[in-house]
Amino acid sequence: MTSTPLARLSPPRQTQTAAARLTRRQKAAIIVRFLLNEGADVPLSDLPEDLQGILTTQMGSMRYVDRQTLADVVAEFAAELEAMGLTFPRGVAGALSALDGRISPQTASRLRKEAGVRQFGEPWEQVRAADSDTLRKMLETESTEVAAVMLSKLDVARAAELLGQLPGQAARRIAFAMSQTAAVTPDAVDRIGLSLAAQLHDVPETAFADGPVERVGAILNYSPATTRDDVLTGLDESDSEFASRVRKAIFTFVHIPERLNPVDAPKITRVVDQAVLVTALAAAQGTEDLGPVADFLLENISKRMAEAIREEMGELGKVRQKDGEAAMSEVVNAIRTLEAGGELTLIQPEEDEDA
Repeated sequence: MTSTPLARLSPPRQTQTAAARLTRRQKAAIIVRFLLNEGADVPLSDLPEDLQGILTTQMGSMRYVDRQTLADVVAEFAAELEAMGLTFPRGVAGALSALDGRISPQTASRLRKEAGVRQFGEPWEQVRAADSDTLRKMLETESTEVAAVMLSKLDVARAAELLGQLPGQAARRIAFAMSQTAAVTPDAVDRIGLSLAAQLHDVPETAFADGPVERVGAILNYSPATTRDDVLTGLDESDSEFASRVRKAIFTFVHIPERLNPVDAPKITRVVDQAVLVTALAAAQGTEDLGPVADFLLENISKRMAEAIREEMGELGKVRQKDGEAAMSEVVNAIRTLEAGGELTLIQPEEDEDA
């Protein structure tokens, strides 16, 4: 306690102190007034509204406290603080803040709803930070009165931009409703802000970090070609649009020429064992689908290395299909690893014109 202004006052006398004649409300008013005089930051707004009113009324009714009484009250307060072993957060809101990140999001959300706890900070700051498309959609779906309050809380330029994006009749109704907002209470505005902020953050919890397209594509990336083709054929029959999106998410050996930037080809030779690369290219060479991949890689690495690899490919002879697919998978995995590490960026396939 030596670092606080409380310690500068003398300890309580052994006889009955002047503080004994005061009520707890009077002592609280003295402590708050003393701390404010010392420049301390006292977050009185965290108190319930009824206690804030009681404290304010009590401070307004008091006039003068002598130095000895002040010393006795402060010393008593300091002694209570020193004797305090543990404090708990006030209410469900405080408990949720203390347990943030330690209980599941689902449990926290349920408790907030049951207790009516405010989940967000200043709700109108959340609304103002939202993008224009989101706010426009909210204006179109909310009642005219709520839309009028919402536009009134935005800066003039932003409100004018959003109003100009609405159909003429809707814009006129909201503009007229704004003229009727003079009697709206601060409490009503706060409740509207909380409701709008809750909508902005009402994103359902999902069990998977990636979408279904990415998950299926990732699995098929590591599947044998026959399995991959069979699955895609089945997807074409059941959901052609989903199958088309999955194909765009797949990156296999055959996609290298269209997805890999030619200047990044030499990076593959640095991370893939040359024997593996030789096996992959030897298996690809001469086939209709994979031959262009071998040509692409050999054309975009150094001439000396390309000649050495071609020579080894000739010596290797015919490669078993299983060994060839395993080597191609290693090459693809190496490219994926380079992409994840930010050392290269794969070219994204263009969207179909009818997509």
